[in-house]
Amino acid sequence: MSQTENLSLLGKKTAYRQDYAPEVLEAFENKHQGNDYWVTFDCPEFTSLCPITGQPDFATIRIDYIPDVKMVESKSLKIYLFSFRNHGAFHEDCVNIIMKDLIGLMDPKYIEVTGIFTPRGGISIYPYANYGRPGTRYEKFAEQRLFNHSIPINRP
Repeated sequence: MSQTENLSLLGKKTAYRQDYAPEVLEAFENKHQGNDYWVTFDCPEFTSLCPITGQPDFATIRIDYIPDVKMVESKSLKIYLFSFRNHGAFHEDCVNIIMKDLIGLMDPKYIEVTGIFTPRGGISIYPYANYGRPGTRYEKFAEQRLFNHSIPINRP
């Protein structure tokens, strides 16, 4: 089976969804399952809507994970993140939804999702969620990362 056989979006014209669409996420087999390694996606053009005011929220979403058998295909991730554009959700909800959808897709050993939202009303919000596979060393790693978490942000 070829590496791209089950991927339907890669190499095709992009059709962007107008509302939250987790079904567009696609995965492929990790060729290096015997190795622990870190994968980072930096997504600086994330937008969603405030569910109360309908105002747009802008953020950089950072996704870090240690894959196991499956990995997320980047074009499907881009389309998935774009699907939040007209979706009403609080910042914390966006980060947790993204993490849970990626866990459901890939079942990674470890994953963390950080939202670095631009200020609105003079306040910036930086939600962080993580997960380590239960019963493994990654569960303990997730706990350590959560309790020692801080966001390095360049401030004026």
